[in-house]
Amino acid sequence: MEAVTIYLSIYFCLLFLLVLIRFINKLWWNPIWTQSQMRSQGIKGPSYKFIHGNTKEIINMTNEIMSSPMELTHQIFPRVYPHVYSWIKLYGTNFLMWNGLQPQLVVAEPDLIKEILNDKDRAHPKREPTNFIKKFLGDGLVTTQGEKWFKQRKLANHAFHVETLKSMIPDMIASVEMMLERWRDYEGKEIDAYKEFKVLTSEIISRTAFGSSYLEGENIFNMLTKLAFFISKNEYKVRIPLIGKLVKTRDDTESDKVEQDIRDSVIKIVENREKNVITGEVASYGDDLLGALMMAYHDVDETTASVLSWTVLLLATHNDWQDKARKEVQELFGQQSPNADNISRLYPPAFHILRKVQKEVKLGKFIVPGNLDITIPVIAVHHDPQIWGEDAHLFKPERFAEGVAKATNNNVAAFIPFGLGPRTCVGLNYAITEAKIALSMILQRYKFTPSPTYVHSPVAIITINPQHGLQVLVHRL
Repeated sequence: MEAVTIYLSIYFCLLFLLVLIRFINKLWWNPIWTQSQMRSQGIKGPSYKFIHGNTKEIINMTNEIMSSPMELTHQIFPRVYPHVYSWIKLYGTNFLMWNGLQPQLVVAEPDLIKEILNDKDRAHPKREPTNFIKKFLGDGLVTTQGEKWFKQRKLANHAFHVETLKSMIPDMIASVEMMLERWRDYEGKEIDAYKEFKVLTSEIISRTAFGSSYLEGENIFNMLTKLAFFISKNEYKVRIPLIGKLVKTRDDTESDKVEQDIRDSVIKIVENREKNVITGEVASYGDDLLGALMMAYHDVDETTASVLSWTVLLLATHNDWQDKARKEVQELFGQQSPNADNISRLYPPAFHILRKVQKEVKLGKFIVPGNLDITIPVIAVHHDPQIWGEDAHLFKPERFAEGVAKATNNNVAAFIPFGLGPRTCVGLNYAITEAKIALSMILQRYKFTPSPTYVHSPVAIITINPQHGLQVLVHRL
């Protein structure tokens, strides 16, 4: 009996020692080794802090800069991404930072970005989404890999084909008409353009994705907004390994409920569509997005609402360009629409792109160790004075007068508002078509100026949005 006790004691001592070694290895040795490997190649960055990495510094920088509004300028990079802005100035275009225990290589050099996003050797797949992001995006195009992604992409390409988009245009026009009709009651008064565009884009994508069930669609997008809040709130919260998986926070519980409600709503819409086909009330599943994909996984409304909001702000603060855009619409409506490239440069819908390195790979002249995340700060590239000049933060649509290629000196990775390579946003044409129709119809009927109550405070929550709304005064032409 005594011998058994001794053996058990030795076993548990060895087990404890093994767990302790693995704990130290994960929380200290691996981060220090990775940091040393990158520094030996000239890639520096803020030092790793035990367990938290650099998250405390990031949260403090963000809270400090968001505690007060900024001047009405378009130099928003230091505000929406303060830590990346500060560390690029301190450590260079490419640097290493830490989200808890996870190393993140920040890459803002166009040549390396092109290599990462084109991913010819499949060495830089999409980063594994966090729990909250997976609830928001689901198991769809943005998060899947391999054969599953290929099949979904094929379906999505069909759903967003030019002929399919043409069939959606009447719904887009009808939704914009409804919004502009509401604006009649606000002649010379203030409206919150951001809220208006959130409602508009939700209505449009609900009509095109859910057909006659657009009211249910609107409810789904309201729930997605709640999930976006949870993502922003928990982005830099560090969870202790194992414990974080076993213990649920209040946000985990609430987001689980919202996710289930979204699933139930989508299933209900699909079942209703199937029932209508079976009973003969409709001839087919329809030509809309739900009929083509039988699922809702796209966040186009966030992108378009962001683009439209910042477009209105830029045109409201630059009356000369607003007049030029209006004249172009009046002369050429139905043939082409105002150029929106400069808006997507200053206020890119996606402020960063995320990838990962699973095993050691060569990136440019660097050897990147495995189990490392890659962050491409789109806004850093779009505001880089070495690419765009010292006036990079200014609204100058003439930059794109001869096209994007000329504006970027044929550097395709210098302008990536919708990504690059095989995983370029599949809803790109949908979002641009939607935004151009809305903007053209607005310019035909209204002139707008900034309201004295507007507070300029861009914030990054999934996309870059006005934190306190976008108040403008509308005047009917």
